[in-house]
Amino acid sequence: MVATGRPSFQDADLIIRLYELRREAVMRESRNAIGGKFWPRNYEEFFAITKPEDPLNAAFRQVSSYWEMVYGMARHQIVHPEYLVENSTEGFFLFAKVAPYLERFRKDTSPYAFQHAEWVVTQTAEGRRRFELVQARVKKMMEARQGAPVAARG
Repeated sequence: MVATGRPSFQDADLIIRLYELRREAVMRESRNAIGGKFWPRNYEEFFAITKPEDPLNAAFRQVSSYWEMVYGMARHQIVHPEYLVENSTEGFFLFAKVAPYLERFRKDTSPYAFQHAEWVVTQTAEGRRRFELVQARVKKMMEARQGAPVAARG
């Protein structure tokens, strides 16, 4: 069930606090690394970042767990889901990058991976609309990177 009605002042306050957390220096560095260097072209390239020895692993864990926490708040009605999505779609970019590999990853490794991100992009009207746009944008970005190295890791 998705929240209906008007977002509250508490919703707004929480979203501002979540935004402030994104500005923290280590988090910003991790977001930049995942946003700019992580472009998996196949399952093996995606799976590599989940291994502790990968140079981007810590950034991946920080960013993916942050967005799972945030989208979990929407799923569990801690924050108004539609209002959150209007203000917090950055996590959709990571989800768009991993979505093609998610079914296999869940089967092989982590059955609950990205469950909250998936919920917010499939169970909220605004999430569906915005994820469609993000997916198209990520696809264009991936096509532009064809032939380029996956990441400048290290």
